[in-house]
Amino acid sequence: MTRLAVTEKIVAAKVSRGLKWADVAAKLGLSKEWVTAACLGQMTLTPAQAAKLGEIFGLSEDEQNWLAIPPSKGSLPTAVPTDPLIYRFYELVSVYGSTIKALIHEEFGDGIMSAIDFSMDISREPNPAGDRVKITMSGKFLPYKTY
Repeated sequence: MTRLAVTEKIVAAKVSRGLKWADVAAKLGLSKEWVTAACLGQMTLTPAQAAKLGEIFGLSEDEQNWLAIPPSKGSLPTAVPTDPLIYRFYELVSVYGSTIKALIHEEFGDGIMSAIDFSMDISREPNPAGDRVKITMSGKFLPYKTY
């Protein structure tokens, strides 16, 4: 058994049971973004959260234990993503990354935006010209220290 095998079992159960990530998240009382990341192997769950997912997806106790182990973060199989939707984020950072960096540094100083002390919301934004994907990300600013 591996964490990847548990992830694959979760996704297969989600599909076969006709579940939505938002519905799974509601049963845990957490955001759909965080729960989806956890189910896809990118976050560590508490034993109680893992047990709840075990009920939802029909996971054994051994499979639930994998959900409580800190994972190796980063799930892309290649340096440059080939999935079209994920590639567009890569493209976005390639085109706007230096702009984002310059504006964050101008506003906050020399540092980074945390992806640990972080939240994200993905929603649909109705638009007459075609619905839009709205992504809101909020990460704590961490300044570089002088030593």
